[in-house]
Amino acid sequence: MKLRAILFLCAALPALADTRFQVRRMTRDDVPAGKGQCDIRLQVDGQVEVTVRGDLVVVKTLSGRDATDDGSECNASLPEKEPAGFHFQDVEHRGEMRLTAEPARRNDFAAMVAIRDSAGGYGRYHFRLSWTIPVASSRGSGGPPPRSDADLSRAPAGSGFSWNNSVSYKGSGRGLATVNDSGDMRLGDVNVEIDRGGKLVAWFKSDHGRTLQFSGQVMANENGRWKVDAMSEDRRLRGSMWITIDDRQRVGSVSLEATDGRDRMRLSWDRR
Repeated sequence: MKLRAILFLCAALPALADTRFQVRRMTRDDVPAGKGQCDIRLQVDGQVEVTVRGDLVVVKTLSGRDATDDGSECNASLPEKEPAGFHFQDVEHRGEMRLTAEPARRNDFAAMVAIRDSAGGYGRYHFRLSWTIPVASSRGSGGPPPRSDADLSRAPAGSGFSWNNSVSYKGSGRGLATVNDSGDMRLGDVNVEIDRGGKLVAWFKSDHGRTLQFSGQVMANENGRWKVDAMSEDRRLRGSMWITIDDRQRVGSVSLEATDGRDRMRLSWDRR
């Protein structure tokens, strides 16, 4: 009888679980260049703890029903280091909402927010995280070299890339790019351009007599190793590109795995 009562009581309790989702890419273009921004929008019923790490949001339910995403979006992922100029903004709330921890090494560079809603039913909560995206410094006082008409055509339409005050990096080397294991495309020298907003354009010479090109957004830069959210020129394949830059501002290596869910590209390049 006692066991039956315990089971009945457990069945009557609400099931508490974490809500996890990857924040979608922001399509608005009103965020100033050089600024990272995440707008986290949730429907909350009760008390929750929200953790934002990179572009992943985890909402731990402490009471009430599980929270749901209500249109969260980021123009860049939180960096994998303490972000410069970090700021928390309470945009919309019905109950209590406060920042409990800024991104730091001790919490694996996550922003943590506590929300308590006691009004009954779901309420809308919106907070904004913002930070400064570091821009690569220019080489010398002369700035980047002049652009030719061919250079100016490199930025894909809709990429948002600006040639004004962009910085150039080059590398002489060799590499391979493969799509669906259907044969290798041999790659030659690489050119990389980064603008003030952290947007990137990279292109390789190939043995097919054409250029293999990518565009994207620099997500992190640690000791000359960049992580880029990159996409192919036709904007179909997307994935993480890793680029290393040496002390002489030369491209040392590039690697990429990109997919659209069906086709997959693998790219590996090294300076020689």
